[in-house]
Amino acid sequence: MGMSTDPQQGPKQDADPNAAGKPAREARMTPGPNGIRHKGPLELRRKAAKVTMSDQTLLDTKGPGQFVHTDPWRVLRIQSEFVEGFGALADLGPAVSVFGSARTLPGSLNYELGVEVGRKLAEAGLAVITGGGPGSMEAANKGAVQGNGISVGLGIELPFEQGMNQWVDLGINFRYFFARKTMFVKYAQGFIVLPGGLGTLDELFEAMVLVQTRKVTSFPIVLVGTAFWTPMLEWVRDTLVAEGMVSEEDLDLVQVVDDAALAVELVVEGAARHRNPNGNANGNGNGDGNRTRG
Repeated sequence: MGMSTDPQQGPKQDADPNAAGKPAREARMTPGPNGIRHKGPLELRRKAAKVTMSDQTLLDTKGPGQFVHTDPWRVLRIQSEFVEGFGALADLGPAVSVFGSARTLPGSLNYELGVEVGRKLAEAGLAVITGGGPGSMEAANKGAVQGNGISVGLGIELPFEQGMNQWVDLGINFRYFFARKTMFVKYAQGFIVLPGGLGTLDELFEAMVLVQTRKVTSFPIVLVGTAFWTPMLEWVRDTLVAEGMVSEEDLDLVQVVDDAALAVELVVEGAARHRNPNGNANGNGNGDGNRTRG
């Protein structure tokens, strides 16, 4: 057993069981004779080379719906969110994003302030973009409708369901915060920030970083409510500036007011500079519209 005799060639070993007897799946996982496996644009060696082929992974059925939970599939979902957002907002025109707490109660001073901000933005010819939820977001959307303007809501999937408020005319729901945040900045020419919590602070500081690092230019950020915002700005000055963590001029990235009309006036002036940063009549010096960002 294990040997055969050829009258011309003499004794020889039986065929290598690894060549014919190896299971097909194992054979596919084994790298080539030089120890290298090519997988699309990847070149894999040693332990990394022991992988299945891409088409095998695609065609194998490992369970109902499992593939939609893989990272490559998530990339496609992320891509679709950007495509839908860009498509829906590309022709929006001049707009301002308004942020504020979802917990602001209807009829409260901050709610009525949000309504007034939204209405005055609409009367100034600017679309109003909010997170689409309740509270201050609802107030700003309501004001935009009252001012006969465009009311936009960019919703987000959350563990506690908010839903789109009734004053949103154009609503887009997102799975991913980063895709949603891109829309807030890309299609707005300024921010007005009403009193709010962690989500509001997140958007505020991200906007400040984008302006500080010149990712966006001439981008006005107006905070409404001096009593609410002054302690935070004092902490930035007394702690961050004092410790050298930020520069004194970084405080100039925001303006603080109490009056809705003044907030809108400041953001309109800033938006005009944003559309026309170099004083050119066509907005950006090259005749192709009124935006300075891609």
